Amino acid sequence: MQTQIYLARWSTRLVLKKKTKLWQEASDLDQLVERFTIGRDNEFDLILAEYDVIGSLAHGTMLNHVGLLTSGEWLAIRTELLILLEQIRSDNFEIESGVEDIHSQIELVLTRKLGDAGKKIHTGRSRNDQVLLDLHLYTRVKIRDIVASTSELFDILITLSDRHKHILMPGYTHTQVAMPSSFGLWFAAYAESLIDDLIQVQAAYHIINKNPLGSAAGYGSSLPLDRELTTRLLGFGALNINSLYAQMGRGKTERVVLSAIASLAETLGRFAADIILFLSQNFAFISFPDTITTGSSIMPHKKNPDIFELLRARCNRIRALPTEINMITANLSSGYHRDLQILKEMYMPALIDLKECLAIMIHILPRIQVSKEILDNTIYRDIYSVEAVNQLVLKGMSFRDAYHQVKQSVQNVNSKKPDKVLYTHTGSINNLQNEQIRRAMTDVLQQFEFTSWQKAIDNLTFKS
Repeated sequence: MQTQIYLARWSTRLVLKKKTKLWQEASDLDQLVERFTIGRDNEFDLILAEYDVIGSLAHGTMLNHVGLLTSGEWLAIRTELLILLEQIRSDNFEIESGVEDIHSQIELVLTRKLGDAGKKIHTGRSRNDQVLLDLHLYTRVKIRDIVASTSELFDILITLSDRHKHILMPGYTHTQVAMPSSFGLWFAAYAESLIDDLIQVQAAYHIINKNPLGSAAGYGSSLPLDRELTTRLLGFGALNINSLYAQMGRGKTERVVLSAIASLAETLGRFAADIILFLSQNFAFISFPDTITTGSSIMPHKKNPDIFELLRARCNRIRALPTEINMITANLSSGYHRDLQILKEMYMPALIDLKECLAIMIHILPRIQVSKEILDNTIYRDIYSVEAVNQLVLKGMSFRDAYHQVKQSVQNVNSKKPDKVLYTHTGSINNLQNEQIRRAMTDVLQQFEFTSWQKAIDNLTFKS
C-alpha cells in the first residue's frame, strides 16, 4: 500500500465539526491560522492514535499508583481507553474537525463519557511529552518490522550467493572491466552490507527505546510522577532522564533514526542500480520473468526495470531526509518549537517507504536468473591480466617486473585463461565464508530486544 494512499485513507475520516481547543478561551481562532497551524498533523496523528492510547494507559496506571486518580476513576478511564484502542485497531476512530490533535481527541472522548474524571488523564502531562512518547512507541514497532524484513532479505542474498558461487562475472573499477568476480561474491557483498546497516539501526533503536513521558513541556512537573514506573509499564530499555533533554531530543531523534535507515536505503538503492545495469542488453548478466518487467508504449522489444528504478528513487529520497531535518532544526534553542511538528510529514512516511522497498525486493529477488559463461565473451579477454601477473610472481619474479611484462603483452592475455581462478583468501571468490557472514548477522540480530517491550505492551492493553 502506497504511503500516500495510506495517509489519504486516514484523512478522509476527519469529521467537520467545530470544536474549541483545550487551551483556548471562548473566542474562536482565526480559521486560516487554524488550518495553517494544524497542517497535516491530524493525518499523522491518526497513525499515532494507537500509541497515544497505550501511553495514556501507562500514564493513568501511574497516576492511580501515586494517588492522583482513585481506583474507581482509573477503572472507568481504563475501560474507555481500551474501547478506544479497539476502535482504533479496527479503523473505527476519527479526529473531529476543530480538535487539534490525537491527544485532545482522546481527552475529549473521555470527558464526554466520564465528565471530570476524564479530564484528569492529562494530569502531569503536556502534549509535548505525549507526542514524543507516541513517536518513540511508533518507531520501536517500525524498527522491529524493518529489522525483520532486512533479516529476510539477508537470507535471500546469502542463499543466492551459495547457489551461484561458482558462476563468474566481471568485476569493475571506474566502470571499466577490472578482475574476475562471481555472482556469489556480488550477492554476499550486499548481504554483508546489511549487517553494518543494522548496526547503525541498532544505535538508533537504543536512542528511541527510552521513555520521555513525564518530561511534560520540558521542565517536568511538581506532581509526584513515577517516571520509572511508566518506563517499566511501556517496556522501555531506559529513561530519558533530564526532562529538558527529552524535549531537545525531538528532531535529533528523528534525524538519527533516518540516518540509520538511510544507510539501509543506500544499500538497497545501490543494489537496484547494479540490477538495472546488469539487466541491460549490453550486459545481459541477469534476467527476470516478464511478469516483473514492464513494456514500452512505442518499442515492442523493451523490457524495462521500472520497479528497480522506482526503488532506487525512493531510496535516494530517504537518503536526503536527514539533511532536510538538519536544515529545519538548525540553530533551534533549547525547549520545544512548533517547527518540530512538520518533521512528522517526512519522518513517518520514510519508515513506511523503506519497509515497502524491502518488501518489493524480498518479493522479486528470489526470481532472479543469472547468465553463465559470461567471461567466455572476447570483450573480457583482458580480465585475466592480474592472473598472468600473479603466475609470474609465484615463479619468483617481483610483482612490478611481472606487471610491466604482462602490460607489454596484454593483448595476448586472453590465450592464457586459467582453468580455475585461484582465489583462496578469506572473502574472495573461492572462499566466500558465507557462514561467517551469517554468524555476524545473527550476532547483530540477537542484540535487538523486542520481546520484552512487546510483552509489556500486551500486559498493559490486556482486557480483563
